Amino acid sequence: QVQLVVSGGGLVQPGGSLRLSCAASGSIFPINTMGWYRQGPGKQRELVAGITSPGSARYADSVKGRFTISRDSAKNTVYLQMNSLKPEDTAVYYCYLDQSYRNRVWGQGTQVTVSS
Repeated sequence: QVQLVVSGGGLVQPGGSLRLSCAASGSIFPINTMGWYRQGPGKQRELVAGITSPGSARYADSVKGRFTISRDSAKNTVYLQMNSLKPEDTAVYYCYLDQSYRNRVWGQGTQVTVSS
């Protein structure tokens, strides 16, 4: 059984930074994709960023240039560095793990609130 444990999040002022971490444990294939979705108030869940095990990353247009996703494959951990945060980044952020022939695994959500 795979588990994802998320840490980070919290309250930050506009223009500030936060870092999210997501550590996977259990039966994990070397080839996988990890990343982050978010769901803001009254909005649908949307992809924020994802990164493959070789390190290829993709981002939502709304976060390009501000957010950076990275991973430590040895630790099965993915990070999301969020800079220049805006009020519209306020959301619950969810980590995910995709592996071939397996259902997507979700971590618990973490609240990110950007407010003065």
